[in-house]
Amino acid sequence: MIYPSLRDWLFSVKTFAAAMIALYIGLALQLPRPYWAMATVYIVSNPFVGATRSKAIYRALGTALGASAAVLLVPPFVESPYLFSVVLALWVGTLLFLAISDRTARSYVFLLASYTLPIIALPAVTNPAGVFDLAVSRTEEITLGIVCASIVGSVVFPSRLAPTIIERTDAWFRDAAFYSTETLSGRIAGAAISGARQRLAATINGLELLLSQLAYDHTRPDLLTRAHELRGRMQLLLPLMSALADPLIALYNAGSYKWPEGLEALLADIVKWFNAPLPAASAGHHADPAANALRERIAAMQPPPEALTTWDGALLSSALWRMKQVIDVWEDCRSLRIIITREEGLWRPRFRHWRLGGTERFFDRGMMLFSTGSTAAAVILACSLWIASGWADGASAVTLAAVACCFFAALDEPAPMVFRFFVATAISVLAAGVYLFAVLPHVHDFPMLVILFAAPFILVGTLIPRPQFNMVTVLVAVNTATFISIQDAYDANFLTFLNSNLAGLAGLLYAYLWTRVTRPFGAELAAARLLRSSWSDVALTASTRPIEDPRNHAARMLDRLMQLIPRLAATDDHRHPSIESFRDLRIAFNSLDLRRLTRKLGGEAPAAIEQVLDGVRGYYESCANRHAREPVPASLMSSIDSAVARVTAQGLTDAGTHDATAQTSARHLRDALHALIGLRLSLFPATLQAATPPAQEASA
Repeated sequence: MIYPSLRDWLFSVKTFAAAMIALYIGLALQLPRPYWAMATVYIVSNPFVGATRSKAIYRALGTALGASAAVLLVPPFVESPYLFSVVLALWVGTLLFLAISDRTARSYVFLLASYTLPIIALPAVTNPAGVFDLAVSRTEEITLGIVCASIVGSVVFPSRLAPTIIERTDAWFRDAAFYSTETLSGRIAGAAISGARQRLAATINGLELLLSQLAYDHTRPDLLTRAHELRGRMQLLLPLMSALADPLIALYNAGSYKWPEGLEALLADIVKWFNAPLPAASAGHHADPAANALRERIAAMQPPPEALTTWDGALLSSALWRMKQVIDVWEDCRSLRIIITREEGLWRPRFRHWRLGGTERFFDRGMMLFSTGSTAAAVILACSLWIASGWADGASAVTLAAVACCFFAALDEPAPMVFRFFVATAISVLAAGVYLFAVLPHVHDFPMLVILFAAPFILVGTLIPRPQFNMVTVLVAVNTATFISIQDAYDANFLTFLNSNLAGLAGLLYAYLWTRVTRPFGAELAAARLLRSSWSDVALTASTRPIEDPRNHAARMLDRLMQLIPRLAATDDHRHPSIESFRDLRIAFNSLDLRRLTRKLGGEAPAAIEQVLDGVRGYYESCANRHAREPVPASLMSSIDSAVARVTAQGLTDAGTHDATAQTSARHLRDALHALIGLRLSLFPATLQAATPPAQEASA
């Protein structure tokens, strides 16, 4: 068992102090529900100042939006309860859809607004004339908690978010160094490397939210920009290293091929450089000399144009070309990491590509609509059961059911988390009952109340910073504070307490059963949909249909892959879906490159490349239509080898001149050769051990 650290204790004490300050001010101002101010402190508090500030601002905006909707919607629809249920469900579903469409901290505005409406509106249906006062008072109470949490978190031993982001990136560097070491040694499968691949993707995904909170941490705009650049380069390393793996494995397995002198030493030095610590001096102003030396060795090892007509020569050229890209990206990552850590230095990107610059993210709109529609339907059914039963405390059941469904709508399988919500709430009910009927009758002043609250709330607060306990402990703290319902005078009724809290538990149990029935699919369905969407996009890249923005198309595909990898379990299978998905991405990227290059090439090469792209499009359209990965037709291998032969023959003709135009054409042809080799290796990985020189196949 790992005991709470000093930082955990400090956070818990600060949060408890802010909660007590908020409660005291709420009681002094005679707010109707001062306990909401105390609960809000626990909701918005975070060990880091930037996260607390961003959550506080967005909670204030979300509360104001939900409260305004309650004031506008309750009076006109209160006399039509079933119609009001539909209106309520439409609001919840719409705002929830907006929330899960935004993966930054800003999504909290829409999430909070989605369930703030039922929290305010449902208790007001019996007294619609008081909905405005209820909305105003709730806004005041929550704002009070937000202000107290923000001030205490910012003034008392503030903890910055930037060091945590650096810790996360350092962990990524360690995993990336291991992953790169294994890849450069010719190993792409195994439980360890699959686990590293999943951790790398999970770290990249988690940084998106953290970086959106970093702007509230007094971080300089230029450093914030560099942090986003670093995440982008981190995202690129995985597919680039994967693209390097296949030609390296083919070279390792080509027993008849004699490796060029120095290749093994080059790979060993690259591995050593990947595992080397960051330099003591800032590298932000100057290039890394080790990286420059590696690039020079790669350039010296490039095979001559006539060697590209052989399979081994084409493989070596492709491997060296992709090796240089990996070195460029790794140097960019190291330089950006140094600049961010030392808050100084200039950065000039080493890795440049026409596909860079896209900002679009991938969202599975179908699953999002199903998730939000399921939540809206749950609200309508819960309201209907409440109306039909005439249960006086049924509003609490509907409210907590809506909150639980909204909280976990973005998860692939929300039912287990809803059940944890139910368990945490049951614990809170018991704790609140003990306090309300056994402890508080003996409390006669506020200092005594603080003393009696201190031990349990501070102990629970030490677990909030830990991800595995965060949700449960926050819910216990928030719900206990809410269920006790502290007022300026003691007025507790056991039956009222029991009825209202049993209603809340009933609502959570209903939410659990609802999500279990309507969303039993888990990550398997989400992964299958991501795969089919990926296949459709690969087909699009190889087709003649226009792509509005190829850079955004590439960015969307890369983002989807980062979402897919954590959903796939670690395995030691060489045909594991994550490895196959990397190959799909490489095929798409190579197809995009070929589409762009065919417009710049002359001779017979463009027609041969178009035939290859048509075969790729047909294959992936078939996979997407049949919802299953199918065997690649052997005719596609022949088309690729024929195109390689045309490109190499044309490249040899142009390479013999000194004309600038001819040299540019030769460079484009070499790029096309690398893309074609990448397609062949990705589409037919099983042939890596027994490849026949494509030029010889064509001549035969």
